[in-house]
Amino acid sequence: MNLFLVILNMSITASFVALAVIMVRFLLRRAPKIFSYILWVAVAIRLITPVSFTSSLSVLGFVRFQKKTGTGIMEFVPQEIGIQENPVVDIGIKEISHFINSSLPVATPMASANPMQIIVWIGSLIWITGIVILLLFSILSYLKILVKVRTATLVKDNIYETDQIDTPFVCGFLKPKIYIPIGMSDHELSYILLHEKIHIMRRDYLIKPFAFMLLIIHWFNPLMWLSYALMSKDMEMSCDESVVNKMGHQIKGSYSTSLLTLSVSKKGGLTGSPLAFGESNVKARIKNILTYRQPSKRMIAAYMLVIATLVVGCTANPKPLQQGPLQSLYSGYNIEKLMENKTLYVGNTSKVGGLLSGMPEPTGLEWNGIALQTTTQPYGVTINYINDSVSGIDEAEINSEIYYRNSIILLSMIDNVDIITYSIVDSPDQNDGIVNTFTFTREQADKLLGEDVRHYATDETGLRQLIDRLESLSFSKTNNTP
Repeated sequence: MNLFLVILNMSITASFVALAVIMVRFLLRRAPKIFSYILWVAVAIRLITPVSFTSSLSVLGFVRFQKKTGTGIMEFVPQEIGIQENPVVDIGIKEISHFINSSLPVATPMASANPMQIIVWIGSLIWITGIVILLLFSILSYLKILVKVRTATLVKDNIYETDQIDTPFVCGFLKPKIYIPIGMSDHELSYILLHEKIHIMRRDYLIKPFAFMLLIIHWFNPLMWLSYALMSKDMEMSCDESVVNKMGHQIKGSYSTSLLTLSVSKKGGLTGSPLAFGESNVKARIKNILTYRQPSKRMIAAYMLVIATLVVGCTANPKPLQQGPLQSLYSGYNIEKLMENKTLYVGNTSKVGGLLSGMPEPTGLEWNGIALQTTTQPYGVTINYINDSVSGIDEAEINSEIYYRNSIILLSMIDNVDIITYSIVDSPDQNDGIVNTFTFTREQADKLLGEDVRHYATDETGLRQLIDRLESLSFSKTNNTP
């Protein structure tokens, strides 16, 4: 199940990148297709690895992503979604996330497994089944091709001729061979063979099957099927343009005629092989050949700079929002940061950490991390502090009002948390490392405020009203109660 969720998160990330590539591809429709072809590298990288570097150039910055702190992982579907009381995903677009979350089943306390655990498990099985089916189909299709060309005769070098095929193509992984049908004229054969040799020179005979393997892994994503089709189209068009560049624009007419004549009327399955000369997109390829103009060296340099920047931007994660020193605080609270990290579930470590970083800290204590209770109810957050002062911890410090105010803010901003616990420990060389703990519950917060404190966290105005109310309240110093 964990692998499936990792693949799912990578696929979502790749979907955003694919949309960006498709948009840029449209804007560069007059540029040589080799640049559009190169752009698909960014999608492939996103489909291969869940981890990336951060950069201010990232094209993903327009979406409010979840990102695991310090790992470089874009996580939209949390790994612990199966055990959450209220399962939550964050696709990066508020409206879509809300629609998905509203349809997710909540946990059933008395059941042996949460509904989301069952859903994820079933999804994993369907995913694996799809991979097996597509992989078998691809292997059988490739074997069928090998059977067809087993009687092909050698013409010269790595070129073979057979009467079992209708169009030239490249086939093979270690030693790729060019297969041509019998009866081709010499003038057609010259640029058709050049087309296939360019495929071999660029290692397209390996790139296309590799791209299809990625498609098999991410078969459940419709955008990946579209991306594969467009990548294949750009591959062929860029190869066509290379032939025109090498042989001259005078061949455009006869080259287009041969492409139309040799095109396969019935499109084969996306098996990743072979690289057939007239396999698909014949109309678009002919139009591109006839209108193609080789750009100047200056334009090529400009295109290369743009493409390099876009590839970096598509493969980079956005930098996390930094708290600037000039950002205003409201009674010590960073309203913007608190609203940014509001979360429906306590299991989101990065969000909980973000909330704590937007609150004032108790003086004289050193923050020592947090612990989250997410497996069973009541769900809770434990905030750890270390006291290095010589005098140790006194009762006044433990009952400081800042803890209660921060607790109520956390209970308003984390939808499913029930208990906030503070653990304050003396350093080992002070008072033998004595630990003091106290808790503050949602029930206490709601009773103190006279209503559900979560209502205040709907917007910044409500949050300021809550802070104002907390400023006006007096918290009594009783054991673990305000």
